[in-house]
Formats: sequence, structure tokens, C-alpha cells
Amino acid sequence: MKKYSRGFTLIELLVVIAIIGILASVILVSLNSARGKARDASRASTVIEVQKALESYYADNGSYPSTGFLWSSGTCDIWGSPYTTTSGASGYIPNLAPNYISVLPTELAGPNSCGYIYISNGTDYFFMAYETYEGTVPSSHIRPAGPLEKDYAVYSPGAVGW
Repeated sequence: MKKYSRGFTLIELLVVIAIIGILASVILVSLNSARGKARDASRASTVIEVQKALESYYADNGSYPSTGFLWSSGTCDIWGSPYTTTSGASGYIPNLAPNYISVLPTELAGPNSCGYIYISNGTDYFFMAYETYEGTVPSSHIRPAGPLEKDYAVYSPGAVGW
């Protein structure tokens, strides 16, 4: 009579572990891609929400919230001192929140990005998620004055050349 061993050989176990490792790697890469797309969708939605709030502000006041034609941001140091508040007259988009949007968006970005930035002279505005987009920005939202593939922007017609 033959004796049958109970269990798996070492080689069989190593093959199964290798297969599971390869499958896990493929799944994690796909998951990271999906996470980036989800963050991009959230950024795009946020930018469009701010655009709608800016248009409502314009409809009520006849001008956009002005920054004196200086860039302003809630999180970015390279554009000057970041504003620390996200609503009221001292917000980085003055007087937009809380009446037109509950709170101005902020995104603590990585070392090479800045989150959301805004500029306006009162007549026109430019608002964008600066160097944070992880995918391909739709052509309708590319920064017009020197397109960067990581900028997702909305702007008034007079701001096209900025």
C-alpha cells in the first residue's frame, strides 16, 4: 500500500504564495489608480462649486471678490502668505464664504503643489487647483496662460490671457 502524505510540499506552498503576491500587487496598483481618479473628481467638483459661488456673487454684487489682482491661497506659501481663514472678508476669496459657499476649499498638498489659488481684479477672476491634478485635465479646464497638466482651472472670459 502507498502512503499518502497529508499537506502540501514546500514548492507547492511557495508557488501559491507567489501567485497570491502577484495578484495582490495588481490589485493594489489598480486601487491606487482609482484613488487618484476619485481625488481628481473631488477636486474638479470643488472647483466647479466655487465657480458657481463666484457667479452667484457676481449676480448679486456686479463684480467678483477682488484680491487687488494678487494671487491668494489658503494653503500655498509661494504665492505670498497664505490666508488662514476660509470665510469672511479675510478669506482667500474675500466675502465668498459663508454666504455663497459654506467654506472655501483647502487642500494640504505635497511639496510640489499648492492646492487652490485665486486671483481677481473685480472684473474677472481665475481660480484653480494648482499642480494637484493627478490625471489628465480636460482641455476646457486647462490653465490658459501657460497650460500645466496638473492645473484644473475655471476663469471668467476676460481672464483668458492671465
